[in-house]
Amino acid sequence: MSRRALLAQTRAELTLTLRRGESVLLTLGIPLALLVFFSVVDVLPSPTEHAIDFLAPGVLALAIMSTAMVNLAIATSFERQYGVLKRLGATPLGRPTLLAAKTLAVLAVEALQVVVLVAAALLLGWDPSVQGTAVAAVVLGTIGFAGLGLFMAGRLRAEMTLAAANGLYLVLLLLGGMVFSLDELPEGLRRLAEALPSAALAEAMNGALNAGASVPGKAWVVLVVWAVAAPVVAAATFRWD
Repeated sequence: MSRRALLAQTRAELTLTLRRGESVLLTLGIPLALLVFFSVVDVLPSPTEHAIDFLAPGVLALAIMSTAMVNLAIATSFERQYGVLKRLGATPLGRPTLLAAKTLAVLAVEALQVVVLVAAALLLGWDPSVQGTAVAAVVLGTIGFAGLGLFMAGRLRAEMTLAAANGLYLVLLLLGGMVFSLDELPEGLRRLAEALPSAALAEAMNGALNAGASVPGKAWVVLVVWAVAAPVVAAATFRWD
C-alpha cells in the first residue's frame, strides 16, 4: 500500500465529504443544533441534574453514527451506482487503499465533530471527566456503524440507500438514548433499544465521560457484537458494481 496514494485519496475523500452541504448538515449541523436546543430549552426529562451532562455524550454518539453510517453509506452507494468504485478499484490505487482512505476520512470528520461539539458543550456548562474507555467506545461504535453503512451501500441502489440510511438514522436516534433516557421508553421497547448499537454507544459515552459513572458490561458486549458482525456481513455481501 502506497503511503502517498493513501494520503492523496484520503484528502480527496475528505474534500468531497466537506463539499456536500447535506453531509455537513448531517454530521455537524444536526448534532450541534440538538445539543444547544435541548440544553437550553427544558422540554425533555434528563436523568442528570444538568441536562448537558447527559446530552453531550449522547450527541457525540449521534455524531459518530451520522458520519460512520449515514454519510459513508450514502456517499459509497452513489459511487458504486455511478461506477466510481469499480474504476478506482481497478486502478493502481487498489481496493484495500481505497477502503483505508475512506476509513481515515471518516475518522478525520469524527475528530472535527468531537472538537466542535465538545467546545459547544463546554460553553454550555459541561464539566466532563474523561476516561480512556471513551476511545474504545468510539472505535467500536465507528466500526459497527461503518459496517451497517457499507452493508446498505453494497446491496441497495443509491436511492434506496439514501432512504434506508436516513430512516435508520431516525429510528436509532429515537431508540438510542441520545437525547432522552431509555428509562422513558416502555419496557419491551427499552429492551429492544438496549440491543442496538446506538444505545450501547450512548451508554458507553455517558459512562466514560461523566464523573462517577461507569460503562455497563452489557453495553460493551453489544458494541463488540455489532463491531464484529456488521463489517463481516458487509464484506460478505458487498458488490462493487
